[in-house]
Amino acid sequence: MNPVLELFRRAAATDDADAMREGVELMFGDLDAESEYELRAPDYVMEMPQSGERIRGRDNMLAMQSSFPKPPSITLRRVAGAGRFWTVEGVNDYGDEVWHVIVVWELNDDGRILRDTRYYSQKFDPPEWRRHWVELA
Repeated sequence: MNPVLELFRRAAATDDADAMREGVELMFGDLDAESEYELRAPDYVMEMPQSGERIRGRDNMLAMQSSFPKPPSITLRRVAGAGRFWTVEGVNDYGDEVWHVIVVWELNDDGRILRDTRYYSQKFDPPEWRRHWVELA
């Protein structure tokens, strides 16, 4: 059994954010596209609203991932959620570009990813008008 899937199942069954974080860290750090395939439901759908793209089916996701020219390194920032719904915040570093990413997952009853929505944003300079009220991270 895939250890990441076991962690996802535990997180969904017990609202265990630590288990979900551990599973996501393993997924982003060690798994290849074929191993990730097992974590997705057969009727998996991934959407990227900003580009208007939708990938339907885990077979299509596997094919897209296998064709990816240069996958990014991913730094996990935060995992939050409960039950079947989880949000993952991370930073994708493609070498020449860095993107901040929010991923929203809905798991099925088996703990596999059913719906996957990804929001991407690049860093931008804050506007001058609000600098007196904010801290720069």
